[in-house]
Amino acid sequence: MVMRSVDFGIIVLGRWYHILRKYQASRRVVNSVALYSCRKINDGGLIHKQHTHRFSTVPESCRTSPSEVDLLSTFIRSSLNELEGPSHCWFNRSTATKDLTGKNGVFLVVAGAFLESGHNSTFMFEKVKSLQQRHPSLNVMGFQVCKSVSSDVVRSHLAKTIVSEYITFPILVSTKSLSEMSDKMGYMIFKGMEGPLLLHDKDVDFEILETAIKELIVQQKEKPGLLHNLRGSWVKPLDALKEPYLCSPLQNLLLYFPGCIEVDEVNERLFLSDTNHHRIIVFDGNGKILDCIGSSPGFEDGEFESSKIIRPAALFYHNEDDYLYFVDSENHAIRRADMESRTVETLYPKPNVSETKSGLVSWIIDKLWSTKDIPSNSEEVDPRLLFYPWHLLKSLENDLFILNRSFETLWIMDLSSGIIKEVVKGSANIIDICGQLIKEKSSLVKEIPPSQLPQNNFSVEGISHAGLLSSVATFQDNIVICDTDGQVVLKYNKTCDSMTSFEFSNFGMLGLPYWLVPPMESAYAAGFGVSGLPLDHIQHFSLLPGRIDIRMKVEIPQETELVEPLDEACIWRQTRGTATETLGAENKAESTEKVGVAQQWYDELDELASLTQKQVDAEEDKNMSDSRVQDGNVFIDCAVNTSPGTSEVIINAALYLRHKSGDDSKKKQEVGRLIDALNPSGKGNNVFLRPLHVKLKINSLDHPKADNSKDIILTESAIQVNVSLK
Repeated sequence: MVMRSVDFGIIVLGRWYHILRKYQASRRVVNSVALYSCRKINDGGLIHKQHTHRFSTVPESCRTSPSEVDLLSTFIRSSLNELEGPSHCWFNRSTATKDLTGKNGVFLVVAGAFLESGHNSTFMFEKVKSLQQRHPSLNVMGFQVCKSVSSDVVRSHLAKTIVSEYITFPILVSTKSLSEMSDKMGYMIFKGMEGPLLLHDKDVDFEILETAIKELIVQQKEKPGLLHNLRGSWVKPLDALKEPYLCSPLQNLLLYFPGCIEVDEVNERLFLSDTNHHRIIVFDGNGKILDCIGSSPGFEDGEFESSKIIRPAALFYHNEDDYLYFVDSENHAIRRADMESRTVETLYPKPNVSETKSGLVSWIIDKLWSTKDIPSNSEEVDPRLLFYPWHLLKSLENDLFILNRSFETLWIMDLSSGIIKEVVKGSANIIDICGQLIKEKSSLVKEIPPSQLPQNNFSVEGISHAGLLSSVATFQDNIVICDTDGQVVLKYNKTCDSMTSFEFSNFGMLGLPYWLVPPMESAYAAGFGVSGLPLDHIQHFSLLPGRIDIRMKVEIPQETELVEPLDEACIWRQTRGTATETLGAENKAESTEKVGVAQQWYDELDELASLTQKQVDAEEDKNMSDSRVQDGNVFIDCAVNTSPGTSEVIINAALYLRHKSGDDSKKKQEVGRLIDALNPSGKGNNVFLRPLHVKLKINSLDHPKADNSKDIILTESAIQVNVSLK
């Protein structure tokens, strides 16, 4: 019986996918670090050579019989071009994944780390992701042996690993145990379809892995990149970042892997790293969103709306300067947000200011291509370079303690200068330096009943819950903790002994998510729509040229309801062809009395002066509610001016929905079960984003002529567009 290919749609976490989608010779490598020996498979023969060195021993994982290694090599290679088979299937691999059967391609396989949780597997993934960045042509894949792929526990664990570690490479899952190596955590390296299979233990040094890979790819004349190539200037933003295949539908959750939390008690603000959405959300104690830092994945300083981050992690708020320091994990950087001026700057690594370009052309290129000059002879080759940082602690000596997620490396940075003073390796040595700070922060978790704790945590050197170091904080009488499994932020009230989740509001501050607004070059390539986003509605009109007022009525699914009225910031309108966008249709009404612009401005000031701030806010909310939502339907207005010819109007919007609490339909019951599986605490509000994508095609006729056949008659038209979401 052929096993069906497993994608995220049938995993416990991935069941949200359907709901949201529906809404879419002997080989010896010697370098200055170490020596290792392995085996070579050549035409069915096996040669084993062992080299003795006081700094190196034969990895335990290499002690397998020739037949086992041969079987393992054959199995992996034969599965590369088969999405499914009698004893294997693929996770995290789409039909768009690049061909893995290249005859001369170099492959790196990380094995056995996907059902393990802890710093060992995290450290392995950090090495692999770094090698991906340094060697763009390297084919990376995962390999995992399990008894049954159909097990919900196995699928759920695989899914959580992919989401939490942000794994972009495909994973081969097998129910057949072919060798002792296949059942253990480690690495495999091979080239093409007939080269030797090199086996390495999970604790192999990064330098050894990279040396082996370099030796295999040198024939391809590829110049290895450096760790910061993702922030390099030569790559288009569209191609620079590859996101997990599974991440596309799950992006439509309100929060996607809320990783870390920080608190500003004085101003009653909380800062949340919405990690896989590449943004930091600022909100108050009631869940009202106050601000958002980061517009899209990338690396760019500037205002909050234009700055770019890749997977923000730990945060530290400095009350005296009103600065928020945060870890930009995938960019290997420490950034700083000025909360007063609402700007982001990079604290480390420092850009090469000596080669800063000037001029209009350079400014345009920098904006279009996200260029960033990085010194080629200092920090990129500096052994102190940050390597997937995650945690952040403030020492008593005005230093920042920066730790990676595996607790294997500690960087000590001077807070005022941004200079890394010291690098400490090994979790035991790290605990000697900042163990007390880690214990104090992690001790907050002990006050929460174990039954209500998130499951995504692990211990380090005897310190329990160290994995939640940056995911817990105190706020007023509550302990706030991030639940990355349930995709919620929880607060535990010690007085009432109750656990609830934050009910977020004011989604307009988030704007339209970046995955609904493509870069300009991809917009035109995709026919001026959003590539990969299905159309909800397309309609053709034949009208006279002139002003066209568009009134779009959107009927949301019956089993859902709007969390709050649609905000203007969550709407994106665009025109193509002979059409140009004007003011919204709701602004078409003009006073018949001829009043100057200056007089209108003063009149508006007089009206505002007579209202309190609460009255202004209430009036704005009332107007928005009245104009945007009526009888459960959402209305979006738009106005365009057209000339003779063809044109298109593209309207995208982000609707924040949740399922009705009183709905007893079969779909509601199914969703309830999925929510329980996603969020064991049962405290989530389950808000999700429903993308709206509408395209209107307009054919404008010639202008009508006046009686004298010289003048052109200006016309106005109005159209009603009805969209029903399912």
